[in-house]
Amino acid sequence: MNSIEQKKYWKENLKYLAILLSIWFLVSYVFGILLVDELNTIRLGGFKLGFWFAQQGSIYVFVILIFVYIRLMNRLDKKYNVNE
Repeated sequence: MNSIEQKKYWKENLKYLAILLSIWFLVSYVFGILLVDELNTIRLGGFKLGFWFAQQGSIYVFVILIFVYIRLMNRLDKKYNVNE
C-alpha cells in the first residue's frame, strides 16, 4: 500500500471512529446524564428510559458499536487490500 492509499485508509478509519464515538457519547453522556430527567418521563419495559440508558442501555449500545466497528474495519481492510 502506497502513501496515498495509507492516508485514505486512515482518513476513513478516523471517520468511522468519530461517528461511532459520537454515538457512544450521545448515548452514554447525553442520554444517561444530561437528558435523564426528560427521558425518565418515558417508560421502557417498566423502567424509566433515562435510568435504563444510564444503567444498561449505554452498555448494550457500546457492545453493538464494537461489532459495528469490527464489520466496518473488515470491509475497509478488504477495500485497501490489507486484510489478513
